Amino acid sequence: MKQLREKTGAGVVDAKKALDESGGDIAKALDILRTKGKAKALKKTDRETHEGTIAMYLHPNKKVGSMVTLFCETDFVGRNEEFQGLARDIAMHIAALNPKVLRPEDVASELIEKERSIWMEQLRNEKKPEAMHEKIMTGKEKKFRDEMSLLAQPFVKDDSKTVQELITELIGKVGENIVVGDFIRYEL
Repeated sequence: MKQLREKTGAGVVDAKKALDESGGDIAKALDILRTKGKAKALKKTDRETHEGTIAMYLHPNKKVGSMVTLFCETDFVGRNEEFQGLARDIAMHIAALNPKVLRPEDVASELIEKERSIWMEQLRNEKKPEAMHEKIMTGKEKKFRDEMSLLAQPFVKDDSKTVQELITELIGKVGENIVVGDFIRYEL
């Protein structure tokens, strides 16, 4: 149980329940706790966030930098080292991958329409079957939106998770809603 608690930050009761449910298998218990953490996070998304921090990242070459505001519900969590670390990691991610918007649905419709016309021309040039065009276009649009949005991008330090999944994991640990506010990236 100690090993599971160290890996997840879960409480004693939650760790014990997960171990009992998994029959003592730590890997399964981790999955159970992650699933419960996501469920907890969903319940907290409507709660207001008034506290938080501003994090900055400056690349060693001094030519790329970024800032992000990360909000939480209480100053206690706002001062928490894991919360502060998440804010720094998100700032570094912004500097590295240059997202343009926060969420996929925030990508401007004019930009999507422009890209769709380019993709359609590519499909015609590649002589793809007309029946497949709409399905291909839907996939290309989703990929394009995800690549442009901070929360949908694979996290720069662990591409098995998106930035949103990283935030959701911490929400499950600290029990508070966490929201990314504004962000900006500078490059010379």
